[in-house]
Amino acid sequence: MGTKELFSTAAGHAARFRTADDLRHRPMRDYAASVDAYAEALPSRSSPMDEVLDELVSKTEPGLHLMTGSRFFGWVIGGSHPMGVAADFLTSAWGQNAGNHTASPSAAAVETVAAQWLLELLELPSSCSIGFVTGATVANFTCLAAARGEVSRKAGWDVDAAGLFGAPPITVLIGDDAHTTVFSALQFLGLGHDRVVRIPADDQGRILPAAFSQALADTSGPCIAILQAGQINTGASDHFQTLVPLAKAKGAWVHIDGAFGLWAQASPQRRHLTAGVALADSWATDGHKWLQTPYDCGYAIVRDELAHRRAMTISASYLPLASEGERDPSLYVPELSRRARGFATWAMIKHLGRSGVQDLVDRACEAAAAMAAALARVQGIAVINDVVLNQIIVRFGSDLPAEQANALTKRTIAALQHEGAIFAGGATWRGMQVMRLSVINYQTNSAEIGKAVDAIVTTYRAERQATEE
Repeated sequence: MGTKELFSTAAGHAARFRTADDLRHRPMRDYAASVDAYAEALPSRSSPMDEVLDELVSKTEPGLHLMTGSRFFGWVIGGSHPMGVAADFLTSAWGQNAGNHTASPSAAAVETVAAQWLLELLELPSSCSIGFVTGATVANFTCLAAARGEVSRKAGWDVDAAGLFGAPPITVLIGDDAHTTVFSALQFLGLGHDRVVRIPADDQGRILPAAFSQALADTSGPCIAILQAGQINTGASDHFQTLVPLAKAKGAWVHIDGAFGLWAQASPQRRHLTAGVALADSWATDGHKWLQTPYDCGYAIVRDELAHRRAMTISASYLPLASEGERDPSLYVPELSRRARGFATWAMIKHLGRSGVQDLVDRACEAAAAMAAALARVQGIAVINDVVLNQIIVRFGSDLPAEQANALTKRTIAALQHEGAIFAGGATWRGMQVMRLSVINYQTNSAEIGKAVDAIVTTYRAERQATEE
């Protein structure tokens, strides 16, 4: 089989998987069985490419979630839009190392244009720099590396050159309900995931302004304040118009973890939810969530380009230097060799345009509100959060004692996952077991929401009846 035939066959497998209407929204095979399926001795000789491709597909697909499905509501996962996937196919085929502008001029150039488009969509200052990274985890890491360097520099210490040994201590203020990946980023940067000042939050996970103000008053020296656009369970955003000026008055660097919530900025109808977010110093967000690009695609956005470059620049005699007006992608990310993520980003924005991105956000939020309202009308089902964006948390047996409600919620989630008409995950929120629903797939319309609600209500009632018998 030649290259053209191989690529055509692979595309055929991809199209079949994406258009099949008989797949469940869960894997048909678990991890242990998947390991067994792949397990064999190291091959001693080569195999024909067509046979390898067919075997890869047959061994892989039974262990896949239908994450691209219209009723997949787990983990805030976008649907990998066909336009982005097609661009990603070409990205792999082109085989570009997007490490610098000389190695791949097109990869660097497309990032330059896509970065400006992103800043316009997200209503952020046009002078910001953007690093195209794997996702919000590395975006948070990158932005906080810039923050660490800048607050240390202002205190008379070059942390990038001298490290943290003997450096002025940095105080990190962070909300109690911040996402776990932000704590990971702090760990990777030597700032410690436990060596932080945790600020109490309200019932939606938003930092309490009075507590934040008090924590700032108790702080001296270099300081980084981490706020949130889109709490992972509730979708709520911190009160940026109040909190950011308070932090700035103290000289703190303000970073926003906005993996999905920052995209409220793209919608005039939702922008009030993130009012004041543009006042911050850095922002982390994902493309593979609301923009529907394939994995992996995230953006580290920094107001101070020089601080961004200080933290990330990799230099060596064999690497070309950027001339005036040229953008070297390696100056804004922790990787040198890396995937050309700008192509899929450019393709998705070009395909959707401003109005299409706005529509994506609005439709998901409207679908989430309709879903929450339908579920809340059923006796014994409670929607715990204010559904302001695309996140819903649901509790089953809300009219039962807490222990029984927790058990019923777990059983309902497990039964839903096993049946496979939809996929939703569980979580613990304020000591309660809840089901999390993330409505963010470009295909999720009112009809799909109706099917999902029917599946949830039917399963809940069956589990409750089984318990009561």
